[in-house]
Amino acid sequence: MTRHPSPAAATFIGAEGNTLVADVFGEAGAPILLLHGGGQTRHAWRATAEAIARKGHVAYALDQRGHGDSDWPESGGYRFPDFAADLTIVADELTRRGGIKPSVIGASLGGIAALVAEGDAEKSGRSLFSSLVLVDITPRVDPDGVAKIHAFMRAHATEGFASVDDAAAAVAGYLPHRPRPKSNQGLKKNLRLSPDGRWRWHWDPRFMDSRRGVGADREKIEAMMVEAARRIRIPALLVRGGSSELVRAADVREFLDLVPHAEYVDVADARHMVAGDRNDHFSSAVMDFLGKLDGKAGMRKSGMRASQGKRVE
Repeated sequence: MTRHPSPAAATFIGAEGNTLVADVFGEAGAPILLLHGGGQTRHAWRATAEAIARKGHVAYALDQRGHGDSDWPESGGYRFPDFAADLTIVADELTRRGGIKPSVIGASLGGIAALVAEGDAEKSGRSLFSSLVLVDITPRVDPDGVAKIHAFMRAHATEGFASVDDAAAAVAGYLPHRPRPKSNQGLKKNLRLSPDGRWRWHWDPRFMDSRRGVGADREKIEAMMVEAARRIRIPALLVRGGSSELVRAADVREFLDLVPHAEYVDVADARHMVAGDRNDHFSSAVMDFLGKLDGKAGMRKSGMRASQGKRVE
């Protein structure tokens, strides 16, 4: 497959004056905002962003606060509402620039930020986004799955790795179902070389363990996410990894009760990192959803009535 030309760069200013860095794929069309999971960077979205650009949209793959090339806030503020506050500003700025509300696709952490931000906006009588795609995240998830992910992230957060190959071996041990790449060069985008010569993940360790880290007030955040989901009125899609270690069937059912107009897709043979495990099927599901929305918009403009999309099991 021919790769899309190198992306353009964009920057935004977050809720604490923190700089947020994005790659931009495509030159014209409706904006699609891509939000990575915890511990990842904007580079996780490359294949999906290229597919979005080929369909005539503009994809913004954003490094969230404390990740990739975006700032590490001095406050150490990494609670979910902190990410949502940044996202609210970015969404409003994209709307201001292009005159069109962006769609948002959020994986795990990114999905939580998008859900909370949209829920807050709808509470005040407006919407931030034109549509919402949640990737393997629901208001309630399996706590054992969360613990496993957090354990992997904490394992080398402080001491790092002696080499990129050592980091690749750790990833392979955590993701034994995924074929190992022929080269480890791509992994460097998720690492940074420290002055002591060791390689460390490209995210702020305070993200996990500070007083204002992502794990704080878990029960309060869960309740907030349930309330946010109840407020969602924009078109929504939940994409779950068919073998997800995080989102259970009961969690899906609850989400669809909370957001009854939402569509749902299971991606077979994918775990929590759906886009990385089966990007072809994931991108196809997302593009089908966005394509239906484009079609409905065209029908409305021409005076035709659009029918409700059918849920995909």
